[in-house]
Amino acid sequence: MCPRCAKPVAQCSCTANPRAARGDGVVRVRREVKGRNGKTVTTVSGVGLADDALRELGSELKRRCGTGGSVKDGVIEIQGDHRDLLVAELEARGYTVKRAGG
Repeated sequence: MCPRCAKPVAQCSCTANPRAARGDGVVRVRREVKGRNGKTVTTVSGVGLADDALRELGSELKRRCGTGGSVKDGVIEIQGDHRDLLVAELEARGYTVKRAGG
């Protein structure tokens, strides 16, 4: 028996998708300037995807915004202030999105 889900080990669903259980299911989009020498970066956090899928989503969002960026530690960073565009794009993809920060 699995100690986490109490199902037989052969039917255990805990280890099938370990990233899905992280967070509260809400994607947060925020604008950051602190620690970036005054340059604005829009960050997207809370997306419950595996690393490869997260990198692919980051690439698609960068292409949609027409700018650069990166994916670091499960957070997508997009150069510039693109909060409105990213919120609309992520909602169209079926995510629950919140604008975080000021």
